[in-house]
Amino acid sequence: MSDDNAALARTRIAYLESLGDELRDRGFAVRLTIPQGGPPSLHVVNPHASALTENILAETTAGAWWFWWSWAERIAPADDPAEAAARVTRVLAATGEYSS
Repeated sequence: MSDDNAALARTRIAYLESLGDELRDRGFAVRLTIPQGGPPSLHVVNPHASALTENILAETTAGAWWFWWSWAERIAPADDPAEAAARVTRVLAATGEYSS
């Protein structure tokens, strides 16, 4: 792995870990996945409804880092893990769960 690719991987992992911390604090099960030859992702599961699951990526676009859904839609800027966690919580919530 080149130094540039290693730096990108470390940045992705750091952003995903910060989002994982936010989601874990909200009661979600999270697992950082680092596949051989592929980008790291954060596997998120609602422990009360295990069918509600998602893999989240951290990618740079035009010089800015973003969290992305697996279906290639932006979630929130990667430097705002609290906002990203709020959006993930809304999407992965069971009916009536996590409502405010």
